[in-house]
Amino acid sequence: MKNIIPIILLFSFGSIAAQQDSTLVYKKRVLETTEVDFLTSYYSQDGNNASVTGGIGTEELTDLTGTIVVSMPMNDDDVLTVDAGFSAYTSASSSNGNPFDISGASGNGEDDDDKVQAPGDVIGSPWVASSGASASDVWGSVNADYSHSSNDRNTIWNADVSFATEYDYSSIGFGGGLTKLFNEKNTIFGISGKVYLDTWRPIYPTELKAFEDTNGNLNQGFFNGITIIDQNGNTSTAWNPTNYQSISDKGRNSYSLSLSFSQILSKNAQISIFADFVRQQGWLANPLQRVYFGDVENYYIGNASSISNYTNSSNTDVFHLADDIERLPDNRLKIPIGFRLNYYLNEVFTVRTYYRYYFDDWGIRSNTASIEVPIKISSKFTLYPSYRYYNQTEADYFAPYDEHLSTDLYYTSDYDLSKFSANQYGFGISYTDIFSSAHIWKLGLKSIDFRYNNYQRDTGLSANYFGLGFKFVMD
Repeated sequence: MKNIIPIILLFSFGSIAAQQDSTLVYKKRVLETTEVDFLTSYYSQDGNNASVTGGIGTEELTDLTGTIVVSMPMNDDDVLTVDAGFSAYTSASSSNGNPFDISGASGNGEDDDDKVQAPGDVIGSPWVASSGASASDVWGSVNADYSHSSNDRNTIWNADVSFATEYDYSSIGFGGGLTKLFNEKNTIFGISGKVYLDTWRPIYPTELKAFEDTNGNLNQGFFNGITIIDQNGNTSTAWNPTNYQSISDKGRNSYSLSLSFSQILSKNAQISIFADFVRQQGWLANPLQRVYFGDVENYYIGNASSISNYTNSSNTDVFHLADDIERLPDNRLKIPIGFRLNYYLNEVFTVRTYYRYYFDDWGIRSNTASIEVPIKISSKFTLYPSYRYYNQTEADYFAPYDEHLSTDLYYTSDYDLSKFSANQYGFGISYTDIFSSAHIWKLGLKSIDFRYNNYQRDTGLSANYFGLGFKFVMD
């Protein structure tokens, strides 16, 4: 599974205003007409701490997404929402599951991540993208949600089901929730639960998979005709990743419970408080991510003269053979707690603030704080400048490249689990036409939203995000 940095936070707050006089026969529909959203985004990142190659190497990645969301009123009280989307990405780091593959994908649907062109061409580098099957992929998902509102609109329940799949995993999810409105709809309480049942189709680093396939015989299979060298550049057959074995537990299940409370404090202010409790069980590590031990000898394939320059991006022709794959506990409890405060200043300015504290039983503690100031520059156009700050401690099981010990039970060099801080600057603009005067076929254009975010970590990772969305209503 690929890790893409979660940098985009879209904040939308408001009050439910479906007021109703119980003495009237007329009942306002929850959703007047079918709404259709078309969403697309482009994301790119780069950095020097690729987890697939043990904490060093290129993190270059691009991702293009597309989503369509259709909300349909089934009757006065019920709404069915269906959304389907894809994410097509190319990843230099993921391609190095097989850094030795210079021949490209086979084109016939076969997994070629453990194939090479010819022994004499086997070099590889954590700083150069390979062309194996895992260099790119398309993630796809579909989700359906059904919600029902009571006659007085003070009770809303929903149920949903989802499915997602990509190169090395698939996921089935289901859940539901209940929302209650009190105090003339000025107070809202919500509770929801989710279950995700994931299954790995594990992809392993090529050299480790080949070692297992040949029972450690370095003269057969992938290794036939390939020269392995030690730290000094001498030919060696001593490489022996004794910690490695392929995974037997290919399941990963997640269970979450979410609680939320929202209160309108005045005609200008609203506060929301939330807490989530997430339990994950199963294989929680990524089998494609390498780990290197500082207390064992290093072995390589490629140009011996480049070993001394291995951790520099100028290295293009030598690759360090893995000692093992990432290994993490098979249980994790994650708890984020936070609040939002929105304040309406005047007809032009609104302030939206957010804070979250997160902790888990892997040793990570984090703080997230953000502010967004919508600026209404006309009846139809609004600007959205924003800023977000994030920091976290490192997981108990993290260490940089080649610093783990072979005697450790758990280990990772994934910098998403390291100590870091990050800043994100954003800007957006939206166009809204409540009358939907512009039309495409039978769809009236209700709004257009554009978002841009720039993300910077103090580890050197940088990313840019562009998002575009169109909302239509059915005539």
